[in-house]
Amino acid sequence: MAAKTHRTAAHSAVLSTRALNRATLERQLLLRRSAMGAEDAVAHLVGLQAQNTRPPYFQLASRLAGFDPADLSRLMESRAVVRIVTLRSTLHTHTAEDALTLRPLVQPARERELTAFRRGLVGVDLDRLAALSRELVEERPRPVKELRAELLARWPDADPLALTVAARCLLPLVQVTPRGLWGRSGQVALTTVESWLGRSAEPASAPDALVLRYLRAFGPASVKDMQAWAGLTRLKEVFERLRPGLLTFRDGNGVELFDVPDAPRPDPDTPAPPRFLPEFDNVLLGHADRARVIPPEHRGRNGVGNQSYGTVLVDGFLRALWRTDRAGGAVTLTVQPLDRLGRADRADVTREAVRTLSVMTDAADHDVRFAAFVDVG
Repeated sequence: MAAKTHRTAAHSAVLSTRALNRATLERQLLLRRSAMGAEDAVAHLVGLQAQNTRPPYFQLASRLAGFDPADLSRLMESRAVVRIVTLRSTLHTHTAEDALTLRPLVQPARERELTAFRRGLVGVDLDRLAALSRELVEERPRPVKELRAELLARWPDADPLALTVAARCLLPLVQVTPRGLWGRSGQVALTTVESWLGRSAEPASAPDALVLRYLRAFGPASVKDMQAWAGLTRLKEVFERLRPGLLTFRDGNGVELFDVPDAPRPDPDTPAPPRFLPEFDNVLLGHADRARVIPPEHRGRNGVGNQSYGTVLVDGFLRALWRTDRAGGAVTLTVQPLDRLGRADRADVTREAVRTLSVMTDAADHDVRFAAFVDVG
């Protein structure tokens, strides 16, 4: 069903939570699966959260029609996309172009992280550490353990973890393949993005273009939303500079939201089919106020600490968790509802679960199960 789109220049217009939900889902390619290719999708989404190796594949499976995990794996092998620490100091899968341009933009934030490790770096010349680390990893990709040992030999009194964190913060290090390939992986080995891609990173630029890309993929959104997504501060002046070319709205709490004029804002009643998202999907992390996807009653239930769970969106919102278990040639996908799902919703979730298993596993047998709903209210 095609979504109706509402556009308005009224600065006082209020967008409901459902309106924000549908706008975000549409831009995240979750309201309907897109025909775009994997590389274009990675660029449109401004990267895929990739703390673990499998989630980027599931992120694209939930968003792209006809996606094959081998599509993303081939892009990694050809170095069209890479795994690198960027936004929020977390590992992301980015296009080569974004890896070369985004990392310089967030570099000051990465360097500020070192203040938390300063006690373990007493007496360490950080310029020398960066130069030595670059020399080591550009000679050949180095496993983390090996890089740490080399640095510790130079600074034996330093904290070993702090040394490798410093190298990661000071240099744009990528995890080289086969790490992250579909069905093939390996230990983490690092080199610089310049060495891996054979070209220099771009000088850091003003974040104006990134603001517009963020709004196209996550908007309408507030200044704080983007700052939470990017792990950057002091973006208000950038939004103010761009204000003449943007639309502004308010959410139900009166917070000002910005948007690009030609972005889709579907009717709030547009149907939203179930989607199975992996842990750390950026649609769940892309805003300071996550109520547009995570209902207040389920806040914090899709993860504990740094551990996140697979999430099921039902009618566009977090309504269940999921996991898979494999035994021999069979894979079982278990759905854990967070509230009561009606018969129609369960049927829709089951169909989407079967599709997910068909695309993402080679198992001969699939089984979808629902765990009992547990009311924690």
